[in-house]
Amino acid sequence: MAGPPGLMRIVDLIRKKRDGGELSREEILFLVSGAARQTIPDYQLAAWLMAMVCRGATRAETASLTEAMLRSGEVMDFSDLPGPKVDKHSTGGVGDKTSLIVAPIVAAAGGPSSPVYVPMLSGRGLGHTGGTLDKLESIPGFRTNLSKQEFRDVLTACNCALGGPTPEIAPADKHLYALRDVTGTVESPGLICASIMSKKLAEGIDALVLDVKAGSGAFMKNENDAAALAELLVETGKRMGKRMVALITDMDQPLGRNIGNALEVKECLQVLNGQGPADLRELSIELSAWMLLLAGCTADLVAGKRLAEEMVATGRARDKFREIIRQQGGDERVVDDPARLPQAKRTEVLRSAHSGFVSRMACEQIGTACVILGGGREKQDDSIDPAVGIALGKKVGDSIRAGEALCTVHYNSDSRLREALDLLEGSFVFADEPSAQRPLIFKTIES
Repeated sequence: MAGPPGLMRIVDLIRKKRDGGELSREEILFLVSGAARQTIPDYQLAAWLMAMVCRGATRAETASLTEAMLRSGEVMDFSDLPGPKVDKHSTGGVGDKTSLIVAPIVAAAGGPSSPVYVPMLSGRGLGHTGGTLDKLESIPGFRTNLSKQEFRDVLTACNCALGGPTPEIAPADKHLYALRDVTGTVESPGLICASIMSKKLAEGIDALVLDVKAGSGAFMKNENDAAALAELLVETGKRMGKRMVALITDMDQPLGRNIGNALEVKECLQVLNGQGPADLRELSIELSAWMLLLAGCTADLVAGKRLAEEMVATGRARDKFREIIRQQGGDERVVDDPARLPQAKRTEVLRSAHSGFVSRMACEQIGTACVILGGGREKQDDSIDPAVGIALGKKVGDSIRAGEALCTVHYNSDSRLREALDLLEGSFVFADEPSAQRPLIFKTIES
């Protein structure tokens, strides 16, 4: 058992959690403070994280962990800006790129007399899932490492800023997040909740829309686990005085058709031009509508959807994204000329050996194949190749003939291609009849 705060030993806290004990608020503050100051070795932090995953975090531990991670840094204050502040967060999935669509839609919806602000702090790729920051940084010149003042300046100028946590914002989470990615300790509702909410509460927002993924490509593999996480997130935010809603959405197959950073930015631009895959368009409009509703811009969800669709149809959302790119140092010409995004040197088409219908996709394997190509991180210090990825030719329910393209692999390394293709070949399951389509949105949890 650990002693008084001044005498706490990390190894005692690891043992306590390993053996099923509940860590006190003071013990968690001690651990998180050590992570923020990097006075605790990574191997001990990794052991504690594994104990949290294996034993589970109680509601009290989750609340203490969220508070400790929030208190490890500064909290932004945008109370002087004349409008509501609202954000959206996804728990992560394969091809999940909605942040790049909903942020400009919502930021564009507020007029000069009634602005709405979207201060969005996002993360990098975690495990087999992509990260918003990695996607944004595939736009040449785009800066996500904004200082607190730069973030405020961009937000004030165009009603939206897209960045990563600065050294001042939840520094403990930045260190623990990177460790979780490479130590198999991602799938913990308590750790996920504390990571998300500590960053989101530090943004100075009034409302938050959560997209909690469920399925083979998500960290929560089934709907019940996703709903439990969503309820935990909504409850945590509500306790902190925020307007909250969580959508449980499908991740049994990739969202949209492109997986890989630059490829996903290209697909986002298609949606902002009123095109792109139907599932990505539908979910982006739904999330935007909830953000507008919680921000008080519309009276109900139907009006929110109409307003979001109007922002796309009139080009105002696309123009807002162009403005955000310019404000953050990126090459705004990519909006009208996506060919300026990084492109892989080579492509390889994976063709089907079967005829019939695609009945299932191993979504996590597809995400892992993208990581193998270089589109994600296998180790904490790996660099990302923004050009590589996978463009799906077929999704669940689509008919297929032998010889037709299942997907096209965009790659730069021959040595990585074979392993990725082996994974992709085993990622598609076929049937003689079309399978029932899963709903895109399973459930909505309101505060």
